[in-house]
Amino acid sequence: MSEQVLNKQQLSETEATVANQLFDAYTTHKSLTMADFDGQLTDEDSAYRVQRQLTALKNETVGGYKVSLTSKQTQDMFDSDSPLYGAQVASHFVQSPVTVDADQVMDPLAEVEMLFTAKEDLSANDSLEDLMRKTKVAPAVEVPDSRFADWFPSLSKYLVMADAAVGGYVAYGTEVDTNALFESVDDLANVHCELFHDGKKLKDGASSEVLGNPLKSLKWLVEKLESQGMPLKAGQRVSSGTFLLPESLTKGEWKATFDKGLGNVMLHVNR
Repeated sequence: MSEQVLNKQQLSETEATVANQLFDAYTTHKSLTMADFDGQLTDEDSAYRVQRQLTALKNETVGGYKVSLTSKQTQDMFDSDSPLYGAQVASHFVQSPVTVDADQVMDPLAEVEMLFTAKEDLSANDSLEDLMRKTKVAPAVEVPDSRFADWFPSLSKYLVMADAAVGGYVAYGTEVDTNALFESVDDLANVHCELFHDGKKLKDGASSEVLGNPLKSLKWLVEKLESQGMPLKAGQRVSSGTFLLPESLTKGEWKATFDKGLGNVMLHVNR
């Protein structure tokens, strides 16, 4: 790891305090108040240092990452001009069908995404075609969840970063080789989904909302992590960005259906 990266990882006293407060909220499920953190994190490097410390405090293997703010609409909502990422512990990637209990989440949403799993280490030098060859793909419903009360959509970008990109759980369906399901890179930009709650269709979504193509989101993440001295490793998963604006995750039966052979994801929510 470069000296520059190591220097960026030195926490200030304020950053260490914020990380500890986030971890306490993560373990106790007692929400933090956004206003109490005004001005404490003011740039990306600081926010990611807090996230790395929060991840370390969880003392669990990093199972992968989630990418957020992958559409202009969501970037505008959080006053950002680029995506951001959050590390996710391995136990929070779960195979569909999934049951979500009230004591597992705080203020959750539902997003519909495409999930990639690295079959081998990924590199910033990989082309989109390389990423197709080196990954598996699956349908997913991500459950964003924040340690801050009343967080969506008013939480600051830097607090989103610090809070592991408001990571909750990622439920995913059957994984298949990406280049076996899709013939070309462009095919991944033309996947459509439908989201249902208790049998009622809520909305449609499209993979083109994810930076134009979810593979571009994956490539952004691979480059970003490598620049920070944390390359994406074989076996890690990536929830690449939502096809649609999120819905509040309420009690009942949730289903996301995908075309192009991706399949379905099912969640039962007890809340």
